[in-house]
Amino acid sequence: MGGTVALVTTSRNHRGGAAFLLAQLGAHAANRFAERIGELGLSPSDIGLLRMIGTDPGLSQRALADHLGVVPSRVTALVDQLDRQGLVERRRSTEDRRNYELHLTEEGGRVLGRMRSLGAAHEDDICAALDAEQRARLIELLGLIVEQQGLTAGVHPGYRS
Repeated sequence: MGGTVALVTTSRNHRGGAAFLLAQLGAHAANRFAERIGELGLSPSDIGLLRMIGTDPGLSQRALADHLGVVPSRVTALVDQLDRQGLVERRRSTEDRRNYELHLTEEGGRVLGRMRSLGAAHEDDICAALDAEQRARLIELLGLIVEQQGLTAGVHPGYRS
């Protein structure tokens, strides 16, 4: 019987390596985020695009595609959906009439504001076990890994699939 208790205790304490923990937490955080923003009727990829367009209004679809590391036709399909929902509008570029600039509509701005509130609550929930100093250090360390791995800061690799 004592062996069984030791086995249970050992399996509970086994957490895995850093890569496994990052994958485990990443999947959990992504699922929880998708649940939270479900009330907005948008997917995480929609939210990411709104955030990028809101941060850099006037961005062209081609520039957005380059930033995401995807073909322009993929961005066109994603933006088309946001356009149909009245969240994003395309404006003909005054500098190059062949291009369109992307801008949030008023409704898109409202949704982005709501998303930021949901995102802050999500961040607080996921990091609740950490104090402010630990949280800052974790962000710093994860940023180092992102940089070393050659990932684009602020861009989820899911856009490529």
